[in-house]
Amino acid sequence: MLLPLLLLSAAGFTVLTTEFILVGLLPSLARDLGVSVSQAGLLVTLFAFAVAASGPFLTAYFSRFERKRLFIVVLLLFAASNAVAAMAPNLGVMAFARLIPALGVPVFWALASETAVDLAGQERAGRAISVISFGVICATVIGVPTGTLIADAFGWRAAFVALSIASLLKATLLFVFLPDSRMDKPQVKLSQQFRVLRDPRVSGHVLLSVLLFTGMFTAYTYLADMFERLAGFNGSVVGWALMAFGAVGLIGNTLGGRIVDRNPLAASMIFSVPMALGLVLVVPSIHSLPLFAATLALWGVTQAALFPVSHVRVMKSAPEAPAFAASLNISGANLGIGVGAIVGGRVIDAIGVGGLGYAAAAIVGVSVLVGVVLMSAGERPEPVEAVDCTS
Repeated sequence: MLLPLLLLSAAGFTVLTTEFILVGLLPSLARDLGVSVSQAGLLVTLFAFAVAASGPFLTAYFSRFERKRLFIVVLLLFAASNAVAAMAPNLGVMAFARLIPALGVPVFWALASETAVDLAGQERAGRAISVISFGVICATVIGVPTGTLIADAFGWRAAFVALSIASLLKATLLFVFLPDSRMDKPQVKLSQQFRVLRDPRVSGHVLLSVLLFTGMFTAYTYLADMFERLAGFNGSVVGWALMAFGAVGLIGNTLGGRIVDRNPLAASMIFSVPMALGLVLVVPSIHSLPLFAATLALWGVTQAALFPVSHVRVMKSAPEAPAFAASLNISGANLGIGVGAIVGGRVIDAIGVGGLGYAAAAIVGVSVLVGVVLMSAGERPEPVEAVDCTS
C-alpha cells in the first residue's frame, strides 16, 4: 500500500508546485513582463478559476479511465505547459501556459485522493490523505522556495524549465513503478454523482472550503511580496523564508491527518481560529524577528493542516461519490484561491501590503461562523455500504 501512496505523493508534489510556484515568482515575473504585482497575481486567479470551473465535470468524466495511464498523461501535459511558460514573452502567453495544467489539477488530485482512501480504508482516510498531502506540503516546503531560489540565481524562466523536467521524471516513475489499476468496481453514473449537490450539507462544506481558502490566499499569494516590502528581505532570503514557512507545514499536515478522522468539522474549527490569529499578528510582529518567526510558524502549521482536513471533510460529507466530492472540494478551494488573489491584489492597491493579514483573518472569521452553523445542523450519517466510483 505504501509505495503507490508515495508515488502519488511525489507526483502530487510536482502538480501542486506547478500551481503554487507563482507565489515565489510574482515580483520577478511582474518586473520582467512589465506589469504590476497585482496584475501578475491574476495568473493565480486564472489558474484557480479554471480548476474551480472544470474540476467536477472533468473528474466525473475521467473517473471511468484507468488511473495509471491517466496520471501519466496529466504529468506529460504539465511538462509541455511548463515548457511554454518558460518561453512566454508576455502575460497573454503565460496565461495560456497556466490554463493547460489547471485542467489537470482537479482530475489528478481528486482521483489520487480517492485511490489513497481505497488503499487505506475509510477509517484511515485522514492518514491516507495526509500521505498524499505530504506532496502538497513539500510543494510549499521545497517546490516554491526552490523555484524562488532558482529564479533569484538564473531568472524565473529557469524555474519553469526545472518544473517541466520534473514532470517528465515523475511521469517516468509512475510508468515504471505504479501498478495498473483494475476496473473491478461498479461505476457511478454522472447523474448519480451530481446528485450529491442536492444535499445542503455537502454544499455547506464546499462553501466552508471556499471561505477558508479565500482567507488563506488573500495573504499567502503575496507572501513573497510581504517578505520583500515589509520585512526587507532580498531574493535569496525570501526563498529561505518561504522554505521555513513551508517546513513548519509538515507538522500541520501530520496533525491535520491524525485529527480529521475523529471529527472533520471540529478539526476545521480547531485550526481555523489560530490561523486567523496568526494572520492578524503578521504585521505587528514584523519588527521583532523571534515574534515574526513564531507568528509565521502558527500561520504555516494551521494553513497546512487545513489542506487534508478540508479534503477529508468534504469527501466524508458525500461517501457515495468520494471522488466527485473530492473534486468539489478542489473546485471550492481553487475558487477561494482565485478570489483570495483578487482580494489580496485589491487590498494592496487600496491600503498596501500591510493590510493583507487583517483582510485574510476577517475572511477566515466568516468561515468559522459557517462552520458553527454546519455543526449545529449536525452531520449526515454515512451509509452502511457506500457505493464507490473508483475504477
